[in-house]
Amino acid sequence: MKTLVIVPTYNERENLPRLIEAVLATTPEVEMLIVDDNSPDGTGGLADEIAAKNPRVHVMHRPGKLGLGTAYIAGFRWALERDYEAVMEMDADFSHDPRELPAFLAAAKDADVVIGSRYKQGVRVVDWPLRRLLLSYGASRYVRLITGMPIHDPTGGFKLFRRHVLAALNLEQVHSEGYSFQIEMNYRCWMAGFRLVEIPITFVDRRVGVSKISRRIVWEALWVVWRLAAAHGFRRRTKPRPAA
Repeated sequence: MKTLVIVPTYNERENLPRLIEAVLATTPEVEMLIVDDNSPDGTGGLADEIAAKNPRVHVMHRPGKLGLGTAYIAGFRWALERDYEAVMEMDADFSHDPRELPAFLAAAKDADVVIGSRYKQGVRVVDWPLRRLLLSYGASRYVRLITGMPIHDPTGGFKLFRRHVLAALNLEQVHSEGYSFQIEMNYRCWMAGFRLVEIPITFVDRRVGVSKISRRIVWEALWVVWRLAAAHGFRRRTKPRPAA
């Protein structure tokens, strides 16, 4: 299955070469799109140097720090203009283990969306402070309570979409960022009747660089849940998709 792994970057120069090498080593069917928001540390220039030597690496440059959600939407559109069968989201900081990519591809044979879950089989998080773990786990329970969406880890950012899912969604309507972007994409896919499957992953806190999570992103996620649920009349069951 020809797959594009989208990696948004902002000041990830130290992680990028090792990440690209690790991802491309998983399977020859995988390519990468680095979406760089004009990183001051030169991440974008380094990505260009790597892409010039490897045709499986592609780079998109944006003029500034425009946000995680818009980076993925831009990447989705880029992928849909080409012949990829699946599109993945992945962080640049090794919190998502490249060695788990084959598990996503295997699960995608029987699913429309594959979500890497930190909470599917217990708590699988390494090196997070207790406060952050409680915030993340509590947010997941909160989302499930308000929306009824049967996802253990709706805020996670390690996931795979089959091509037909992204083609069916109206990406123009997705405006969320950070945690709420992940929630909104999951919710829209679920409401559209696509099959969402979770697979357990182990999430490891970044070793290099600085986390991009802010208080604003957390608060956005809290109210976006209500907006999404209200837009669908607080319906807690999906409508069956018509047969292809």
